[in-house]
Amino acid sequence: MTKRKPPGTSFRFWVDRQISDAQSRGDFEDLPGMGKPLPPPTGRDAATDWALRRAREGDLDVKAFLPPSLALPREIQDLPAKLAKVRAERQVREIVEDLNERIRQAHRLPQEGPLLRAGPLDVEEVVANWRNDRS
Repeated sequence: MTKRKPPGTSFRFWVDRQISDAQSRGDFEDLPGMGKPLPPPTGRDAATDWALRRAREGDLDVKAFLPPSLALPREIQDLPAKLAKVRAERQVREIVEDLNERIRQAHRLPQEGPLLRAGPLDVEEVVANWRNDRS
């Protein structure tokens, strides 16, 4: 844990001192991405650039950055493809019940982004569709 800044010391000096101490301890050696060039700036927010780049490379789930009102309908849309890989009915029920709980939780909390228009799914109907798709 970092010590508190001593009174009378500038932030710049204090931060520079911490960095030089970490360098002398070797804390920055063998970091991932070492020796690789930084991507060119695009003029937008650096964090957004990083997230979009990682998502394009497949290292990051874009839905993790979406508000629930956008991520949950997308998850409902992708549900049949996800369930097609599942072999046991018990797992199908668990997946749908988990999704329903997250939908209910999103409705309980203040809405971020557009309104969430999706409601909980009928577990029995999803299981029946899953069975029909398997035969």
